[in-house]
Amino acid sequence: MKKVRDHFDEEAGIFDELIRTLIPSYEYMVDSMVLALPFHHKERINILDLGCGTGNISLKVKERFPNARITCVDMAENMIKLAKYKLASYDDVEFIIADVRDLDFKDDFDAVVSSLALHHLQHQEKKPFYHGIKRFLKKGGVFYNADNILGSSPHINQLYMDKWIEFMLKSHTQEEINSVWLPKHREEDFPAPLMDHIHWLEDAGFEEVDVVWKSYMFGVYGGKK
Repeated sequence: MKKVRDHFDEEAGIFDELIRTLIPSYEYMVDSMVLALPFHHKERINILDLGCGTGNISLKVKERFPNARITCVDMAENMIKLAKYKLASYDDVEFIIADVRDLDFKDDFDAVVSSLALHHLQHQEKKPFYHGIKRFLKKGGVFYNADNILGSSPHINQLYMDKWIEFMLKSHTQEEINSVWLPKHREEDFPAPLMDHIHWLEDAGFEEVDVVWKSYMFGVYGGKK
């Protein structure tokens, strides 16, 4: 995880511009996750944003739920600095610099959200991590994750990769993709099949588990405690 933290500390200043050249339909993905939160827009809710980055998700949450209180967590200090700047007009947002695996909350949150962060967990960590997230939630609370996923067959995974490279080529050269982005993906990302995530959530006791949005190798999924 140290390599991941250093990587995001280095890229924090250009993250918001860069992410839209690396993640197809980034805005749709973020919007679909926030829209899935089953609360009235004036409701006072408590939200945990895991791997908050520069604060994009939390900002969208505040725009839709102005009375939400948010706890933003990220291991990269420079990301937290930018999130603080982006969310400076709100006095009900807390910032924590920490590894998401080290958190210890209990029944504190109405919703836990995460975007493009949990795929950095090793495969053996994912299933128990979902059990941990369930402990963070109040009864009736929800968890939604927007993330990099795998398909259920080699053919589908190759299709996903081809479509991802096709998108990146709109903003990056083939040389850059081959020398920078694909090696980082292989070294730092540990995506799992979408169907595995669904089964792990159900095994952790989540109900109403569903896929809210999906486009090739990126998806939004989650459930209710």
